[in-house]
Amino acid sequence: MTTNRWPNFSAKELRCKCGKCNSDGSEMQPEFMDRLQQLRDQYAKPMALSSGYRCRRHPEEARKAEPGEHNMGLAVDVTVRGPDALKLLQLALGLGFTRIGVSQKGNSRFLHLGLAPIGGRLPSPALWSY
Repeated sequence: MTTNRWPNFSAKELRCKCGKCNSDGSEMQPEFMDRLQQLRDQYAKPMALSSGYRCRRHPEEARKAEPGEHNMGLAVDVTVRGPDALKLLQLALGLGFTRIGVSQKGNSRFLHLGLAPIGGRLPSPALWSY
């Protein structure tokens, strides 16, 4: 992965964290990362990622009948809360992220930001809460 192209995101935070694979973060789709970098530039604040790429053995993906956007390198989860979450959500919608999950209660507060082709296997556009 060329980190200069996406200066605000490291391979370490993008790689699968299952501990069972050799992910290095390069599994993320360049088009998605370009859009994510645009989002970060517009947001103008750090965006801590709690999840990037997930291999099929990652516990979250293994529970699914079919792997999701994280496995396709087309999604991240951004740790964010309160007014910052609203600002990030507004910017993400403006940039055309098509699949957004919102978790804003309890200790695990994040936004899932993903891209899935309209008419593909995953419902898109879609907005849900956890």
